[in-house]
Amino acid sequence: MAKTLSFGVLHLGTSFTVTYALTGSIAVAGAVTFIEPVANTVLHYFFDKYWDHPRAQAWRARLGRPARAVQPAG
Repeated sequence: MAKTLSFGVLHLGTSFTVTYALTGSIAVAGAVTFIEPVANTVLHYFFDKYWDHPRAQAWRARLGRPARAVQPAG
């Protein structure tokens, strides 16, 4: 749990620093720092739901198969 919490703090610090460096605005950096994790959490919820969908499973199965070899002519 300590590792997860420390990574969370590191993520927030990185988000704030990068956004502040790009915008020069403490207000924008603060807003992005707290809005981005909420948006990622919501996105992750839907991603997890879709991950188990049969269509997503079929797509992953197709990606995992090796390509068929092309037979030489003649």
